[in-house]
Amino acid sequence: MGPFNVIGRAADLIVVLQEAPTVEDVTAVLVEHGEREPFRLTAADVEALREAAPQLREVFAAASVDEAVTRINALLARYASPPRLTSHGGVHPWHLHADRDDDGPLVDWFMSSTGLAMAFALAERQRPPGGICASESCRRPFADPGGGSPRRYCSPRCATRERVAAHRRAPRDARRP
Repeated sequence: MGPFNVIGRAADLIVVLQEAPTVEDVTAVLVEHGEREPFRLTAADVEALREAAPQLREVFAAASVDEAVTRINALLARYASPPRLTSHGGVHPWHLHADRDDDGPLVDWFMSSTGLAMAFALAERQRPPGGICASESCRRPFADPGGGSPRRYCSPRCATRERVAAHRRAPRDARRP
């Protein structure tokens, strides 16, 4: 899974975790983003993810590269261990993990893998790996994999809704050519 897929997974999970999610709600987001079932997710795992989610949201909300770096480094210092290869006992192809072990807390896996993906993305592009939607009615976190100018909105729908609202707020005389 590429870094922006992992970052997108984190953004979607943050949204779900803001409510009172069930194990099934969280599992659905993880599976939607390519994680394979069966998951041994528990209610305690969901609660640990809910408690950790604001730390990820802070990375998405970073206003500068330096701020994002500080927040990503804090995630890695708290949750990550030395990188290691695992196949989960031959069940999956070999892949990289930065959590302590295959049987460790799910929150450590999620936060370390997301922190590592954010670090790779920032190092590659030299800008924060995502953002928070500029629409006051949305404020959803999003991954920003594109080149060019950094995104301000989580989707074209939010951008269009904001442009239409700004147009409607403008005085009529200002709208005429």
